[in-house]
Amino acid sequence: MSELHVDHAAGRSAFLAAVDAFVDAVCGLSDHDLLGASRCHGWARLDVVVHVRTGLQEMMGGFHAETFDPPDQDAASYWGEYADTSDPVDAILWTRRTASAYARPRGAVEHLRMAADAVRAAASRMVDGTVSFQGHTLRSGNFLATWAVEMAVHHLDLLGGSELPGPAAESLTLGRRTVEAVLGGSLPADWDDDACLLLGSGRRQPTEAERAAAGPVLERLPVLG
Repeated sequence: MSELHVDHAAGRSAFLAAVDAFVDAVCGLSDHDLLGASRCHGWARLDVVVHVRTGLQEMMGGFHAETFDPPDQDAASYWGEYADTSDPVDAILWTRRTASAYARPRGAVEHLRMAADAVRAAASRMVDGTVSFQGHTLRSGNFLATWAVEMAVHHLDLLGGSELPGPAAESLTLGRRTVEAVLGGSLPADWDDDACLLLGSGRRQPTEAERAAAGPVLERLPVLG
């Protein structure tokens, strides 16, 4: 694994762009569309929306947890701890149960908008520093960068079988950098950022041509939880 450090301004820009792109994409889906399957195994698009909304609400704690402790994670090592090595079924079903409580999918979209408005305001006010989050400390730019990548991954989850606009370019580029940093090596330069992020998050399996081009490094995928 290689270190990945993202400065505060770049992390904030990528995060805000990722949030706006995700919310815009969700708002472009009908109730019927939101009940369709996502790329995330076990979840409909509605479940992805609920998962992102709860994540943004959790993220608010990080905005208000400034610390003078030294960072113990960067924008790549954060993902190493949360790589999907455990049984995900409980979390998948918890989200599905939460999503099923809405009378209509539109209710989940409204809650997403509210959470997005809150994090936009918090990110805009956030100062360059160090924050405590999920038992670790991160520089603010790295904290924001990890969530820009999270938003990009789940935006790609929405796209299977739809013609929605894709994630913000900044978040996709950051996603590729994150995958490569966790791998500790570069992926083929002619691969687009979407492919790197889909493979890095386990959303699809590599083709034979991709295996031939990238070699043994692909055996370590996925690297994003």
